[in-house]
Amino acid sequence: MEKDYLILKSAPASRPGEWSDDDYDVLSDGYYVGRIFRAAASPLGTPWMWTILVIEDRENYMLTHGYAATRETAMAAFAKSWRRE
Repeated sequence: MEKDYLILKSAPASRPGEWSDDDYDVLSDGYYVGRIFRAAASPLGTPWMWTILVIEDRENYMLTHGYAATRETAMAAFAKSWRRE
């Protein structure tokens, strides 16, 4: 089975405009599928938000966003939800 790779790309390098250094786009197979960023408002102790923005080809998603304590844990949670693990 081929691995579904996710790539994290800094928002300032990915999108026009001014973006925080704590803002990232998530790409899969060259397509923008989500975002991981330090949220302005979040639950205590979990400043990083992740969100899957493209779900048209993926059915039965129960969780398309969440919060995490670190960028790394946000990345892991994003990947787990994206791969429906």
